[in-house]
Amino acid sequence: MIELGNYNTLKVLRSTSIGLFLGDEEGTEVLLPNKYVPDDFEIDGDLEVFCYLDNGERPIATTLKPFVKRNGFAFLKVVEVGAYGAFMDWGLEKHLLVPFREQGVEMEQGKKYVVHCYLDEKTFRLTGSSRLNKFLSNEGFALEVNSEVEIMISRKTPLGREVIIEDKYKGLIFESDIFKPIAIGDRMKGYIKAVRPDNKVDISLQQIGAKMLEPTAKFIFEKLQENNGFLALHDKSTPEEIKDTLHLSKKAFKKAIGTLYKERKITIADDGIYLL
Repeated sequence: MIELGNYNTLKVLRSTSIGLFLGDEEGTEVLLPNKYVPDDFEIDGDLEVFCYLDNGERPIATTLKPFVKRNGFAFLKVVEVGAYGAFMDWGLEKHLLVPFREQGVEMEQGKKYVVHCYLDEKTFRLTGSSRLNKFLSNEGFALEVNSEVEIMISRKTPLGREVIIEDKYKGLIFESDIFKPIAIGDRMKGYIKAVRPDNKVDISLQQIGAKMLEPTAKFIFEKLQENNGFLALHDKSTPEEIKDTLHLSKKAFKKAIGTLYKERKITIADDGIYLL
């Protein structure tokens, strides 16, 4: 079955003047226009393509890579606002429509918004929505504390940054846990810091407890190597100095240099730390 809004591996059935016709095991066919046909295709060979509806509402295939696929989230720019809503640039020729009813705030041309892409069951069209809470739920959240997850920064709040976890769940990085520049739309690794009784999830940008020590110590060791064996930081440095230089909390920094000191890799002096 060819899935709209997703990548499909399809068989090359035949070559025509307008492009390749590709098919699945159920006999469904879709056109890959000439401008997307790779040089090295083979009849009866397989191609991975993205499938969606073209401007004529017909299923079409492309080898372009969209910025978001079905059931995913992305930070997209509004190309224009029309009679039906905002049209977003998602990397394909036909823009992704976010209808007015699906806009959490009124969208403006030229601005970027975090958008969810889904298949509208009534129109059978791929559609965007910035009403993110409709598509996120922490019910049945089963990830353990300190699990590594993929996160996307979705919104700034007085408490910190709201994030989307694994394109499924909601989480929050508290302002006090942010030690490096992050922006809306950024994707990165995070770690489950806590799961509250009400299923709210706290996220950390670094591993917690004992698991944090080894990679953080390694990071500082590599920074020392890059800086000719010296960093002008020590246990009396301010949290701001450590944050600006290494994007770490003072607590994480002190634990890491303690590990390096015990392993006899560094010496700690009044003016900073040195590689041995």
